[in-house]
Amino acid sequence: MRPLASLAEAARVRVRGVLADIDDTLTTGGRLTAEAYAALARLHEAGFVVVPITGRPAGWCDHIARMWPVSGVVGENGALWMRHDPATHRLVRRFVATDAERAANRARLDGIGTRILAAVPGTALASDQQYREADLAIDYCEDVPPLPRADVDRIVAIMEAEGMTAKVSSIHVNGWFGAYDKLGMTRRFLAEALAIDLDAERDRFVFVGDSGNDAPMFAFFPLSVGVANVRAFLDRLATPPAFVTERASGAGFVEVAERLLAGA
Repeated sequence: MRPLASLAEAARVRVRGVLADIDDTLTTGGRLTAEAYAALARLHEAGFVVVPITGRPAGWCDHIARMWPVSGVVGENGALWMRHDPATHRLVRRFVATDAERAANRARLDGIGTRILAAVPGTALASDQQYREADLAIDYCEDVPPLPRADVDRIVAIMEAEGMTAKVSSIHVNGWFGAYDKLGMTRRFLAEALAIDLDAERDRFVFVGDSGNDAPMFAFFPLSVGVANVRAFLDRLATPPAFVTERASGAGFVEVAERLLAGA
C-alpha cells in the first residue's frame, strides 16, 4: 500500500466519483463525526458522484438516500440500492432478490441466527437486524465485548455450511443467500440510476474502505484506498488497497476528501 499523498495529480484530476464504506471508514468509534459528514457534503457540492457502499440495513439506507448529501446508497453488502430521485421527489429501490424470495429466506435466516447464538457464546444479533431485508448480521464487537478471531471464523463456517455467502466487516459477520457482493450492486446502481458504465470508468472512481467485506472493491478499483485501520484486516484481504491514509476511520476519509478537493 502506498501513502495517499503519493496519488498522482493526473489521476486525481480525473476522479468523478467517491464510493465509501460506512462503519469505521466514515464513522469513528461508531459515530459519524461532523468532519466526516462535512467532507461528504463538500464532495457532493463539488460535483462528485458520492455513494456509501455498506453492510448496513435497508432501513438505514432509506434514511441515507433521503437525508445525506449523496447520489444514492448500496446496502446490505450488495443486496440493494436506493436513491432519492430529485426530479420526482421519490425514493427508488432495487433489490437483487424478489419480494417473495426475500420473504422465503427470512425464516431460514432466523433459524441460522438462533443456531449461531447457541454455538458461539458472546455473540448477538446485530441491533439493526430487524431493519434488514436480505441478510443475517451477527454482532461480534459492536454492542458485545469483542470476540476472538477463532469465534469470528466459527460464525463464518456455520454460515458457509448452510450455503450462505459470509463476509466479515469491522463489527459484524454478515451472511446471505446468493452470490452478490458490494461490487456487483455498485456496478448495477451506477448503470441503472446514473447511466455510468463502471467497467469503462473504474479508474475515475475512488473506493474507500477498511475491512474484509470491502475485498471485491479493493481488488477492482485502481484507486482503492484503505483508511489506516485497514491494517488490522490485511490478513483477510487477498488484494490490499492501493493506497492507505495516515489517519484512521472518519479522519482518514476526511484525508481522502481533502486530497480530491485540493485546488477545487
